[in-house]
Amino acid sequence: MSSSSEPKTQQRLPAPQNCCVMVTGGAGFIGSAVIRRLIADGYASIINVDILTYAGNESTVAEESGYSGYRHERVDIRHAGEIRELVHHCRPDAVMHLAAESHVDRSIDGPEEFISTNIHGTYNLLEAVRAEDQRRALQSDSQTQKVRIHHISTDEVFGSLGATGRFHEDSPYQPNSPYSASKAASDHLVRAWGETFGLDVVMSNCSNNYGPYQYPEKLIPVVIHQAMAGNPIPVYGKGDNIRDWLYVDDHAKALVLVMSQGESGRTYNIGGDAEKTNLQVVETICRELDMAVPRSEGSYLKLISFVKDRPGHDFRYAIDASRMKDELGWYPEERFESGIQRTIEWYLNNQKWVEEVGGKQSAEKRLGLGGSR
Repeated sequence: MSSSSEPKTQQRLPAPQNCCVMVTGGAGFIGSAVIRRLIADGYASIINVDILTYAGNESTVAEESGYSGYRHERVDIRHAGEIRELVHHCRPDAVMHLAAESHVDRSIDGPEEFISTNIHGTYNLLEAVRAEDQRRALQSDSQTQKVRIHHISTDEVFGSLGATGRFHEDSPYQPNSPYSASKAASDHLVRAWGETFGLDVVMSNCSNNYGPYQYPEKLIPVVIHQAMAGNPIPVYGKGDNIRDWLYVDDHAKALVLVMSQGESGRTYNIGGDAEKTNLQVVETICRELDMAVPRSEGSYLKLISFVKDRPGHDFRYAIDASRMKDELGWYPEERFESGIQRTIEWYLNNQKWVEEVGGKQSAEKRLGLGGSR
């Protein structure tokens, strides 16, 4: 899926008011934002395929469940027969594939779930779509619409950058964690099924997302929770690892654009143009909380605690999103400063959701030190 690939014959998806989109992992952080974007854009039918693992929760899409074209199917992509039957029954125009195990620390402690979901699950979905394409081709003498697959991936497949440069669509794959290795493998499967079997595939690789409904095991919600609980705020190593931060609603808009207008066989990198060290992110949150909910004991900055780094911690990620901007006209709208304010406000006002999804236990449990296996 590189810029040097030969362009393929482009098929057009139906207009939103006539289009059926299947979203795997739609009860998760990014998946739920995609569903909200699809609803805002007036898509006729939205099928949320989510088995509801620890990171997926029905409360994340509680409001969206009232949309007339929405339905939730509790189907596990790791079960080939189930996903094949669902694709056959629902006849989607497009599948946006977000279902994945995604926490690096968990992948260090237990890689098997990542192999099962991210690799085998993606294979099952590709085969289900291939079977549906074949069925449609046999049932009609005229040209039939293939199912478009949009595979959503991560910049972590490219490995670690030094002090300069950015990842682009042709960057070599150098994954350094079990998580990123499993996503790299799934990326390669998608590309191969497009090239070998002629599936209509597009792919995107994104930078670090943040925003409402992020499961409280990732950096930003962990910092907010620990600060509000008056607990030490863990910062790995020296806190000098750098990430490019992307507000989740901006990402969702980009993903719907790639799904609906991206060129078949093409990869698109999506980034927020907001590089920050982990320590800068933590300090920004602390200062925002100092203004929003000041504590009698002094600044939340006093709670910062440097802890043992995780194995294989990539130093820097940065995305070159020129292709998204030049070809699809997408630009991130949210600055990090405004986005982090919105994110903090949301978490402060939605502690019930944090409790419902097990946020306290996840935020306070350290993972990623190698496990006991």
